[in-house]
Amino acid sequence: EQVLFLSDIVCTAWHANVLGGVGPGTTVAIWGAGPVGLLAIMWAKYRGAKRIFSIDCIEERLAKARSQGAETIDFSKANVIDTMQKLLPGGPDVCIDAVGFRYTKGMIHTVQRAVFLETDTPEILAEAVVIVRKGGTIAVVGDYFYKSNAFPIGTFMEKAVTMRGGQLYCQSYWHDLLKIIEKGEVDPTFIITHTMDLSQAPEAYKHFNNKSDGTIKVVLKTAFAAVQQATSDVNKTEH
Repeated sequence: EQVLFLSDIVCTAWHANVLGGVGPGTTVAIWGAGPVGLLAIMWAKYRGAKRIFSIDCIEERLAKARSQGAETIDFSKANVIDTMQKLLPGGPDVCIDAVGFRYTKGMIHTVQRAVFLETDTPEILAEAVVIVRKGGTIAVVGDYFYKSNAFPIGTFMEKAVTMRGGQLYCQSYWHDLLKIIEKGEVDPTFIITHTMDLSQAPEAYKHFNNKSDGTIKVVLKTAFAAVQQATSDVNKTEH
């Protein structure tokens, strides 16, 4: 289970930190405390970030973020821009979007998407542009599909912000990240909240999509995995 996510989200979260240039002494704000956002916190801490802020609205996820050393903002209870400006005047060095286009926050973009005036909401990117320090960097690993309206291009230009995004280069990262995990320097399994049989996949996806039952990450195990576990338990008993 420690290496299971090397095929995707462990590397995606590392990719976010690479795109953002997270390093010793940097300050980082991360939108989304789902699996990728939480692992981005883990890697930011590993890479030496001085302060990390996690932005979400689900308490179980924010609690996980705090367990990794992040300060948290519940956007359902506080204005993200105002709160960040109070917590870190001048703004963080790096902002990471680990959410993407799917979740609208305000009525304007909800309506625009409903009538196909835009496909993707830019609300998180807009917050990041306003919040990031002048000359800072925004890393986008949340997925985007096509086009958005009302992106604050003027603020982006005037603040000399760098924005980088892109799909994961898994083959470029996993060998090195495997070594870090093998040494016990990080443990990605903290994001696992449920372990279920493969036959329960529809139920698992429903919980994950609805963010119900405290679901953050589900591991689905095949019947063969149960055989492996039983064999391992027998071997341990014999020894």
